[in-house]
Amino acid sequence: MGILQWFAKLGEYVPSPPKPARRPDLGKRLIYTFLVVVVYYIMSSTLAFPLAAYPNVQGVQLPQIISVIFASTSGSLAQLGIGPLVTAGLIIQILVGAKIIDLDLTKPEDRKLFTQAEKGLALILACVEGFGFALYYRLNIFITLAIFTQFFIGALILMILDEAVQKGYGIGSGVSLFILAGISKTIAWSLFAPVNIPKASPEQYYGIIPYLIQALQRGSIDFTRLIFGYVPGVGVVPSLTGLIALIVLTIVITYLQGMKVNIPITTQRLPGIRSSVPLQFLYVTNIPILLVGIVFSDLILFNNLASAYASNVPWLVGALQTAVHYMQPPNTLLEILYDPVRVGVYAILLVGLAILFGLMWVEVAGLGPSAQAENLIKSGLQMPGHRSNPKSLEMVLSKYIYPLALLSSIIVAAIALIADIFNVYGSGMGLLLGVGIIQQLYAQIAYERALEMYPLLKRIIGE
Repeated sequence: MGILQWFAKLGEYVPSPPKPARRPDLGKRLIYTFLVVVVYYIMSSTLAFPLAAYPNVQGVQLPQIISVIFASTSGSLAQLGIGPLVTAGLIIQILVGAKIIDLDLTKPEDRKLFTQAEKGLALILACVEGFGFALYYRLNIFITLAIFTQFFIGALILMILDEAVQKGYGIGSGVSLFILAGISKTIAWSLFAPVNIPKASPEQYYGIIPYLIQALQRGSIDFTRLIFGYVPGVGVVPSLTGLIALIVLTIVITYLQGMKVNIPITTQRLPGIRSSVPLQFLYVTNIPILLVGIVFSDLILFNNLASAYASNVPWLVGALQTAVHYMQPPNTLLEILYDPVRVGVYAILLVGLAILFGLMWVEVAGLGPSAQAENLIKSGLQMPGHRSNPKSLEMVLSKYIYPLALLSSIIVAAIALIADIFNVYGSGMGLLLGVGIIQQLYAQIAYERALEMYPLLKRIIGE
């Protein structure tokens, strides 16, 4: 039995919701989607028992990048978030794309094997991560096991909800919904939180809108906070600059994601009729930033866990702390002034790794010139003035695809960096992911609405 089959066998132990005999109508699916988000919010707001009885015991403090990428909340039932599922899916996807594991995802049996193996690997990762988080509290063995069990069950519930949404009970995927829910929560909190910032003098509300109302009533405005989002003795808080940057970058990302590069094509049967195949300008979408975020998140997480045992492996902890120092995104414009070296190193790492992962993803995800040329030939299409030959088409397509992959990787990395520097709510990576997810949900809802309005379309497309 191969490693993939072993993971798939383990994945069979994960409860799987049955596929609906008949797909619910759009209204019911929207209600189910809303309920899934509500369940996530409840889990992310509920501390694992009995952590509330130990207010002085601190667990692993998750940086914002981890909370965004993995939709996790420290100490809650959603402590692991979607981390195990996302990491497992990317690992297997890369292994399949690199041909290390031989799978043909066009075949139903291979797709089922892929899904089951993903669940099995996610189960293992949930066990390892959950036990590591529980150990960090350094409580007695019985409490540690109780906390671990809740973290593990929380991850299992999110996996089941994700599968239920994908099987047709909801819209989109659970993973996307949880990421969007976490980002939306952060943005809403930064905008409207009516709570006072501890240690701030004079008292200030955390949310930028309550603060502006409060400042106007007092007749005194802290311009350092409004512009740089910095409060002495407290740290970085939501700023007006961050709100303006959020709006501007959202418009820019939406515009860029709608841009296409059209490749002229014709059919072999009707060579006189010409059309075009559109390639997204942001060809690799948000995948490079997602992969960079996962790498940074895992290293930061490993550093936080290893710091509890600093006396045993001081050399490892020292090396990790140095690496993590340069992996933390800048939170304000002031960092360019007082720590330009760290910001510069972070920018180089972010852009360099985004390019690396972008080009890698093109190859492993079947988006490369050879795969696209093969798809065109299988579809009976060809490019005007070129023979219907895979090598010929591959050479032409490479002139489009590789520059697009390189340019789009640089652009998404630059947007994420600029967003972090201007203290955008929800972080730069969160903004990129959130806008992309909203566009996908909008397109899917519009598609489902069209099918309901015109039932004949279902027969035409075979649904």
